[in-house]
Amino acid sequence: MILMDKENHKIDIDKIVSHWVVSSEEDFNTMLSLFESKSYSWSLFLGHISVEKLLKAYFVEKYQMHAPFTHNLYRLAELSDLELSDDYSDWLDKITSFNLNARYEDYKREFTSLCTREFTLDWIEKIKIIRLWIKQML
Repeated sequence: MILMDKENHKIDIDKIVSHWVVSSEEDFNTMLSLFESKSYSWSLFLGHISVEKLLKAYFVEKYQMHAPFTHNLYRLAELSDLELSDDYSDWLDKITSFNLNARYEDYKREFTSLCTREFTLDWIEKIKIIRLWIKQML
């Protein structure tokens, strides 16, 4: 579907949704590769990005407009009017922290020490669950 945005530019909703979904899949696969190479903190960072992109795909599909510029997963879900369980709300908040913690040096050291194999594997499983939930709504 082709729509016009606020600045009167044509936007192809299907193409934008597809871009977010395909890019999310690529980032998800990179997350798994980083986990296998024992780059646990970067693996979780890419996990965050993969969830963010699916939430943006959902937003675009639902509202037929560009997704908001935010990395906050809970906020994206809220803006998309998604009904979240308490667990999913908590998970989105925690996964959002993987973005910040992986980007800033002072947080990165602390975050890297937190990212054991077991911690990372636990969060990868939660990321898989959240991604599947979002994909089922697309």
